[in-house]
Parts: sequence; structure tokens; C-alpha cells
Amino acid sequence: MAYPIEDKLVVAVASSALFDLSQPDEVFRTQGEEAYRAHQRSHEHELLPAGVAYPFVKRLLSLNGKDPGDRPVEVVLLSRNDPDTGMRVMRSIEALDLGIERAVFTSGRAPWPFLPSFNASLFLTAVREDVREALQLGHPAGCVLHGDFQDNIDAELRIAFDFDGVLADDAAERVYQEEGLERFQETEKARASEALNPGPLKRLLDGLSTVQRLEKARRDRDPDYVPRLRTAIVTARSAPALERVITTLRSWNLRVDQSFFLGGMDKRRVLDVWHPHIFFDDQMSHAGPASASTPSVHVPFGIAGMRNVPAA
Repeated sequence: MAYPIEDKLVVAVASSALFDLSQPDEVFRTQGEEAYRAHQRSHEHELLPAGVAYPFVKRLLSLNGKDPGDRPVEVVLLSRNDPDTGMRVMRSIEALDLGIERAVFTSGRAPWPFLPSFNASLFLTAVREDVREALQLGHPAGCVLHGDFQDNIDAELRIAFDFDGVLADDAAERVYQEEGLERFQETEKARASEALNPGPLKRLLDGLSTVQRLEKARRDRDPDYVPRLRTAIVTARSAPALERVITTLRSWNLRVDQSFFLGGMDKRRVLDVWHPHIFFDDQMSHAGPASASTPSVHVPFGIAGMRNVPAA
């Protein structure tokens, strides 16, 4: 096998992130488990509506080639369903030809302990407690936020990241939260040549960068091929604090395609133009408003990540 699981970019996704399960969830909450089981069986051949992570997952898997030796990306389903109630999800995956072959059904138990088993660089779910527990133990995870967004039809995959508390740790963010903006700017200017430590999704960016290198190699072989994966940083930082972002990326030997240093400006002003298929932010004050028009993921990491977070 050209790409064993250890060498792949692996994303784990819960059915609650991949599909809109609001209707069956309502049955479960109001009528109980047996009614939910009967509902899933009776609707087993009905296609589930797309969820928040669907545009991201669909395009991510489309980066794989048709040759089995040209499939550097994999998506694994990690579901709290049992295999019986999970059949509707698997039938929807098959009908949509998503190419998700591996699945875990835990019958209500937390699925995140299996992330290392599949070499996952990200776990997406709508179950907030699973995200909290996964992050606390050092696993990369994010909670999808429901919103009314429209998927576009172009073939690109655009992924946007906040920087502090997402790609990097929250060391600089702590200075801002505890000592204020002026002290933050002073500290970042003084430490501009010092790289920050990795945050929860740095490994995801590693994997995406590897896929981008493969795309560029394919373009070299085939001049007609147009690389489709693009990444961006969308951060509240501004000069002089932006230099430390560049220093950190250089120390990791990573690059992004675009960077937006907004100086505290509403991130939606950029996101609504760039149209990412997924956006990661550690603060609900940014991710929440963005979710109205952009598929958004809250990464509740660090000093700012747990502020204004819903209890469930």
C-alpha cells in the first residue's frame, strides 16, 4: 500500500458534523431511544441532509487520485451510534460516493479515544463534551457550529485558521487577556524572533502542507492540473505582532497561501469574501458570528477558548 494510515492525512468526523441530524435528534430527545431506533430504521434509505463539515469533507476526499497509490487523504467516521442505528449514516455516505470506508460505532460512548488508532489530525463533532475531553488529553478536535450557509460549486478547498489558540498555543493570548493590548504588542515585538509552540491544529496544517506539495508535484508533471487546496490565517493580530506569526511558520517550515491580519476587525468581513469551506477559531466571539455564513468550528483551547462557551 502506497499510503498506509501512518502516512496519510486523516480526519475523523462524527455523523453529527457530517450530516444534519436535527430531525432524528429531536426524536431521541422527545421520544427516547427505542423511538429513535425505529425512526432511523424506517428512514434508512433516505439521504441525510448535509451538515456543517460536509463541504470540507467532500472536497478533502476529492484531492485523492483514482489510483489506490495516489490517496494521501482519508476520512474516518467516529459515531456515537451503534452499528444498527448507524446504517442510515453509512447508506448516505455510500449514496453520496464520499469514499469513507473506515467507521467506529461506540453505542453512546465517547469516540475520541480512538483518534490515535487512526492517526487522526482532527476530530469534528457537534458533541461539545467530546471536544473538551479530547483537547484536554492533547487530541486535535473542534465543535462544529450550526449555521445557515450556502455551499458554492467551485472545486477548490479553502481552509481558514485563526492563529493563537488554534495553530499556535495560547502563550501570547494569555498576555493579551491578562495584561491588555498594549502589553501584548510590546511583548510580541520584543519576541518577534521567537517561535511560538504548536497549538491543537498545527499537525493538521502539517498534513495539509504535505498534500499541497503533492499537488504541486502533480502540476509539474501535468501543466494542465490546477492545485485546489488553499489555506489561510485569519487573525485579530496586526503590526507589529504579525511578525511573530511569520517567524513561527518559518520555524515549522510551513507556509499558508494567504494571511489576513485584521487588528480586531470583524473576521466576517474577510470570510464572506474568501468563502472558506471551513473556519477554525478558538473564541466563540469570532466563530459564533462567522457560522451564520461560513462553516465554522470552535476549538475551545487555552485561556480564551473556554470563554462564552455554551454548557452543552
